[in-house]
Amino acid sequence: MTDAKIQESIRNLSRLSQDGTFDKVLTSAKRGNPILAEMGVGLDTLEAGLNAPPDRLESVGMVSTQLEAIVEIVGRPPLVVQNDAVQGKTTIGAFFPGNIAGKIAGIEKFLPSVGRLEFLNHDRDWDGTGWVIDEDGAGHLLVVTNRHVAAKVARRTFRGDAVYAFGPGNVRYGAQIDFGEEVDVAPDPARTFRIDSFTYLADDISADVAIGRIAKPGAGLVIGPLPLADREGTDDETVGLIGYPAYDSRNAHVHMERYFKGLYDVKRFAPGFLKPGGEMGVLSHDCTSLGGNSGSPLLSLDQGKVVGLHFAGKYRVGNSAVRVGTLKAILSGARQQHPGAALPGGAGAADEARDRDHPPEFFEGRTGYDPDFLLAAAVPLPRLRDGLDLAAPSDATPERPHELRYRHFSILYSAANKGPALAAFNLDGGRFRAIKRSTSTWYHDLRIPREIQLGREDYDHAQIDRGHLVRRYATNWGDSADEAQQANLDSFHYTNSSPQHARFNRSHERWLGLEDYILENSRTFGFRANVFVGPIYTPDDRELGTTGAPLPANFFKVVAMLAEGADEVVRLHATAYVLSQGEFINDFLRTLGVPETTEGFEYGAFKTFQVRIGDLEAMSGHDFGCLRDFDPLDRVARAESAVARKPVVEIEFFDQITI
Repeated sequence: MTDAKIQESIRNLSRLSQDGTFDKVLTSAKRGNPILAEMGVGLDTLEAGLNAPPDRLESVGMVSTQLEAIVEIVGRPPLVVQNDAVQGKTTIGAFFPGNIAGKIAGIEKFLPSVGRLEFLNHDRDWDGTGWVIDEDGAGHLLVVTNRHVAAKVARRTFRGDAVYAFGPGNVRYGAQIDFGEEVDVAPDPARTFRIDSFTYLADDISADVAIGRIAKPGAGLVIGPLPLADREGTDDETVGLIGYPAYDSRNAHVHMERYFKGLYDVKRFAPGFLKPGGEMGVLSHDCTSLGGNSGSPLLSLDQGKVVGLHFAGKYRVGNSAVRVGTLKAILSGARQQHPGAALPGGAGAADEARDRDHPPEFFEGRTGYDPDFLLAAAVPLPRLRDGLDLAAPSDATPERPHELRYRHFSILYSAANKGPALAAFNLDGGRFRAIKRSTSTWYHDLRIPREIQLGREDYDHAQIDRGHLVRRYATNWGDSADEAQQANLDSFHYTNSSPQHARFNRSHERWLGLEDYILENSRTFGFRANVFVGPIYTPDDRELGTTGAPLPANFFKVVAMLAEGADEVVRLHATAYVLSQGEFINDFLRTLGVPETTEGFEYGAFKTFQVRIGDLEAMSGHDFGCLRDFDPLDRVARAESAVARKPVVEIEFFDQITI
C-alpha cells in the first residue's frame, strides 16, 4: 500500500475520531454488533485501536486502513438474516435516528419474499437477487431483478420480453429464485421456484430492470409482493438493502474477505441512508453492497415500502438504484423506461424526446454502399420500381442521383411514402468492432427535405416501433474504432427507419440473424457480404396515423456473397427472404397456381420465408439484375428431383435455408 493511501487513511481516522464516529462504533460494539464477531475482532482490540493516535496504530497491532475499514463496516453493517429475522438489529442504534431496531422489525415480514437468482445449465450457480413485485393473475407472481443479471441466461426480443438463451452443447439455460439461502438454515426446496419466463427485459439504454414470472406459492409460505412506496425517496432517508452479497474481485479490498469470511452468498440486511447526487432519476445510497446485491430491493425504513431497485455499486464508495416511479411505469406496461423517465422534467426523458438534425456537411466523406466490395464480382444497386418518387439528395452525383450515402451503407428514399425504399450495406465480419450503443437520439438528414421525413411524434403509438433497416450492429466495422463509431451513429437517421408493427419483432431473431448464419456457413467464402433490405409497399398497407406514410406489413432481404460450389469453384451466391404475416405470401403463391403450399400457415404471426430472387422481383417490382442467376433456391426448385419442391420455404431454423 502506498504512503499516500496510508496518509489519507490517517487523515480520515482523525476526522472520524473528532466527529463522534469512534464513540458510536464503541457503543455498537459493546451492544454486541455481530459484524465484529464475523471479522474476528475482539472488543478489547477494537477499543485499543480507537484510543490510539491514528498515526501510531502499530503500537496496538493495527494499521490505519484496517481500523478505517472496521469503523465503516460497523456503521453500515451487512447484518445476517436467519429464520426470516435480522440478527443484530438492536446493536446499531448509535448510527441511526429513532427506533431503528423497531423499523427493521417492521419490514422483516418482507424478508421471505426476497430470494437468490439461480441459474440452470449455466457455469455460474447464481448471480444476483430478486424479489416479488406484483401478482400476475390468480396463479402467478412477478419477480424483479436487474437486466444485467437476467441477461446472463436470457435474450431480449423486440417485444420487450425475453427467451432463454442456449449455452454450450445447445442446451437451453434456465433460472429459478430461492427465497431461502440463510446462514445455518437447512435448504428448503419448497421455497425455490422456477422462473417460467421473463416478461420484461430492458434494452441496454433503459433502466436496469428485468421481470420474471413464477408460480404462486401454496399455502404455508408467506411469499407475496413487497409494497411500492407512494412517494420517491428523499436525501438522508433511512433505508435498508436486502440481498445476497457475493465475493466480487472487482470490489476486492484488503479487508473485505474478513467481513464476509465463510458467509458470502447468504441473505443479509444492510441499513444506510439515501444520499444526494443521483443523476438521470437514479437513487444513490450508502448501504454496504457487493456483486450479489444486484436486483436487491431498497426499502425505506421510514415508509416501510420499496423506494428502489439496486443495480450498481462500488464497495465503500456508493451505490445506485432504479427509482420506484420507474418500476411502477414498467409494471403499468410502459415500454423502454429510461432511469429518469418517471420523473417530470427528468434529464433522461428530455434528451430522448428531442429529435435532432444533421446538415449536409455532416456527411462529407461518406462513400456509401460499395458495389465492388466482394472484389471478385460486382453487385450494383437494384433498379427499383416506378412510382416511388425517390428523393434527390443535395450531394447527389450524376452517377448516383438518388443515393443517400452513409458510412458502409446507402439509402434510396421514397418521398411518396416518407420512408426508405431500399437500404444497401456492406458487411465485413472480419473487421467487426463492438460499439456500445451510446445514443437514443434520432436524426433527420437535411440533404433531403425535412417535411418528407417522419419524426418521433409520428411513432407515438405503443404498437409502432422505429425499425432500423440497417441494424447498427451490421455496419459496426472498420480499420479503426472511429470508423465503426461513425457507421453506428449514421444508422440513427430517420432515413434508415421504417415504421414496424410490434408483432414484427416476434420474428426478429431469425430475420436479423440471416446474414450471420450465411457468413458462418462452411460453404461461404470469407467474411464479406452485400445486403439489400427494404419494405414491400402494397396498396393494402395501412396509413401510419395521419402522416400520409404507409405502415409496411412485408419486408424483403437479399444477401449476396462469394461461395464455393460443389465443383470447388468460388462464385457469386445470392439468396432472398421475405418477412410476412402469411397472407401476402399466400396471395403470391395463388398467382403461381400453388395455393396448397400455404396450408398450416399461422396468419397474423410474422414469419421469415426464403423465396426465389425472381419471385421477389415479381412481388416487389424491383430488378435485382444478375443476382437471380446465382440463386441456389431457384436451381433446386427447377431440378427434376424437386418437382414437388415449394418455391417458398418457411424458415423456422437456420438449417432450413437453401445455400
